[in-house]
Amino acid sequence: MNVLLAEDDTMLGASMERGLRMAGFSVAWVKDGLRAQAALQAQTYDLLLLDIGLPGQDGLQLLHWLRAEHLSLPVLVVSARDAVGDRVAGLNLGADDYLTKPFDLDELVARMHALARRVAGRAPSELQLGRLVIRPMRRETLLDNQPVALATREFDLLHALMERPGHVFSREQLENRLYGEHEELSSNAIEVHVHHLRRKLGSAWIRNVRGVGYKLVEAG
Repeated sequence: MNVLLAEDDTMLGASMERGLRMAGFSVAWVKDGLRAQAALQAQTYDLLLLDIGLPGQDGLQLLHWLRAEHLSLPVLVVSARDAVGDRVAGLNLGADDYLTKPFDLDELVARMHALARRVAGRAPSELQLGRLVIRPMRRETLLDNQPVALATREFDLLHALMERPGHVFSREQLENRLYGEHEELSSNAIEVHVHHLRRKLGSAWIRNVRGVGYKLVEAG
């Protein structure tokens, strides 16, 4: 699971990052709300761990922006603010769960897994772009209503691109989505998967933005 951690407390953030990596998560850590927003605009994450009292832009402002942009990223608020009003405000703005500090790392990990299961249960059963359809839960791909056989990484790459059609993903972002932190991969792994997808779907579906990355567009 690729996680964005927004926490300005250096000691706590370092401890959370270390513990979550040991638990098998891929973690990107930022220390203020503006950097968190920039990270969310630049990359796709599976979950946001959000402190409320962030400098630059506080967590509630970031949460409001996130939902106003119709981004369905699951959010687990981790905050020292334990008043009922604070919890209600966070949940009403679109947080999926709220955990107060101090907390046990095992409980945090358990809540993250539970949240991931809930989100998987409400994920769209089908994504479509023109003549191209994928069904994530069944791991099925259809082009012109005909099944297309994709390898595991090919499907995962197509799924990532189809979640945000037209958005340019860098190679690093796609590597983070497809591979775990400690998995070995060749320097041209993404290029190889793109080549295979183009061969199976047609070259017009995936555009190479020179020096930036790849995006999915509707082929004529």
